[in-house]
Amino acid sequence: MSSSGTDLTIGFICCFVAVLLFGSNFVPLKKYETGDGMFLQWVLCAAIWSIALVVNLILHCPKFWPFAMVGGCIWATGNIAVVPVIKTIGLGLGILIWGSFNTLTGWASSRFGWFGMDAEEVSNPVLNYIGAGLSVVSAFIFLFIKSEIPNNTCSVDTTPLMTEHVINSSQDPCPDYSWVDKLSRAQQRTVGCSLAVISGILYGSTFVPIIYIKDHSKRNDSIYAGASQYDLDYVFAHFSGIFFTSTVYFLAYCIAMKNNFKLYPKAVLPGFLSGVLWAIATCCWLIANHSLSAVVSFPIVTAGPGFIAAMWGVFMFKEIKGLQNYLLMIFAFCIILTGALCTAFSKV
Repeated sequence: MSSSGTDLTIGFICCFVAVLLFGSNFVPLKKYETGDGMFLQWVLCAAIWSIALVVNLILHCPKFWPFAMVGGCIWATGNIAVVPVIKTIGLGLGILIWGSFNTLTGWASSRFGWFGMDAEEVSNPVLNYIGAGLSVVSAFIFLFIKSEIPNNTCSVDTTPLMTEHVINSSQDPCPDYSWVDKLSRAQQRTVGCSLAVISGILYGSTFVPIIYIKDHSKRNDSIYAGASQYDLDYVFAHFSGIFFTSTVYFLAYCIAMKNNFKLYPKAVLPGFLSGVLWAIATCCWLIANHSLSAVVSFPIVTAGPGFIAAMWGVFMFKEIKGLQNYLLMIFAFCIILTGALCTAFSKV
């Protein structure tokens, strides 16, 4: 097999693995109480950094570029909303919405050269624009899909690891409620969809610093001259930014809560597993970016997980029910899949 053929094979295999893991990485957490998600965010990011350390050692510790950490900071900021999104609109719908805006943001930034990056040239600009437009249409269709999320109830299974002793517990029959659980159904849907959109935009910007460094490495007058063109060489800096930012957010949260917060021990191992799955998926995505280019891998990897998550939501967690919702979901996914294929083939 030729070198180019090998690159294509590796790239598409990595895309498949990334799609499967991104669509499933939050499944281990779905049936566990996670509170407001701040402690879970830190556990997940600690797992991500652990995988980055292993990968960095395998790659013999390539040069560390601090600017690549900015992408990790952006991702960690968007990831704060994951638990509230899943609690309000469900796993399937949440990933579908933020995946659509992730696709659109990543496509636009690389296609038009935002944030100082070099604009990606495509062979068929019209097909490329059609693909991006379909992604926008699908995002609005997802907003009309109604998910059924069970109300939080007091349960002996949701035992916090740390909580302040309350003398008169009769004042609050369900002290384990988070702020999300106190919202009405309409408020939950509004908050969940809004947070999913914001997270998607931030997720779509997470690789901007890496691509920026790679683009400017070709310029002799740049401080990044001679930087590696292999995307995986930046994974340690990127994941370090994730862990550093999540730690800062968690410490700020502890201060704001006056150290009176709840930690749920049963969610620790599932949260760590979720972080490991996400980290492996991201490593595969970076390899796909190198083998296929971002303009091809980005729409594939960001569109596919929505379908996997939707299948989990329909068949495993029963979040999405009713013929109308099924038809809307299938229609929306067909549109976003068509858009992803148009965007990918516009490079050919």
